[in-house]
Amino acid sequence: MGPRWLWGLRRGLILFGELTVTLGLVMVLLATYELWWTNRSAEANAARTVSALEHQWDQQAQQHARAQAAAPSGAPAPGASSGVTPAPASGGSGGSGGWGGSGGTGGTGGGTGINSMARDLTAFAVIRIPALNLVFPVAEGVDKYAVLNHGYIGHYPGTAMPGQQGNFAVAGHRNTHGEPFRHLDRIRVGDAVFVEVAGWDYVYQVDSILPETEPADGTVVLPEPYSTDHPSSRYGYRTPGRYITLTTCTPPFTSLYRMVVWGHLVGEQPRPVTVGA
Repeated sequence: MGPRWLWGLRRGLILFGELTVTLGLVMVLLATYELWWTNRSAEANAARTVSALEHQWDQQAQQHARAQAAAPSGAPAPGASSGVTPAPASGGSGGSGGWGGSGGTGGTGGGTGINSMARDLTAFAVIRIPALNLVFPVAEGVDKYAVLNHGYIGHYPGTAMPGQQGNFAVAGHRNTHGEPFRHLDRIRVGDAVFVEVAGWDYVYQVDSILPETEPADGTVVLPEPYSTDHPSSRYGYRTPGRYITLTTCTPPFTSLYRMVVWGHLVGEQPRPVTVGA
């Protein structure tokens, strides 16, 4: 019985070791997939999307410019109301809008391209934050599987569109799947956030940063955004304006809390057209 018992123990230990090694390999593969492959594929998709969007915008603008040049003097060019030619910029940083509506168009600034833009486009804008070396496309919705996991920054449905009265509120992953907001904690008050759309470029300036709040703190994306959990006047706004809100999970590799960055519109201009695009 002794040798047979030892033989059984030996086989059990070998089986346990094999299972442990297999489990370890599976965990390594899963970690590689989450931390490397999802980032690589999502970043590649984001880069392709940005390139395609900018190429499309340039082509539309050039087509419109050619149509204008070919039109009789004083006559509107064909397709003049197609949303390619921007309306005159209003300047300044006033406005309001945000969660549950707004996106108002009533002459508060911004191009006609935004006003006529369908909300169900796969991607409709590009966000650039030079201080973070960040360039990512923006798509409608903040669903993890439908939008964020594909390398997009997601636009909160019902909040304002870029440059318009209200709060242009967006969310992005902090880790994995392209992690556009991986280094959002490095942003500083005064940094610039550029938002590009068809026909228009908008510039926002960061005003305040909320390092941590509860996921249920929904007032951070209101038309006049602020934090219910942190009501200090340091965070958010108490008057109407044209704002941007950036949100992401914190601490890194968790979804326990949310980090929030707020800014207001400081400039807007017709988007430059790349010659020969």
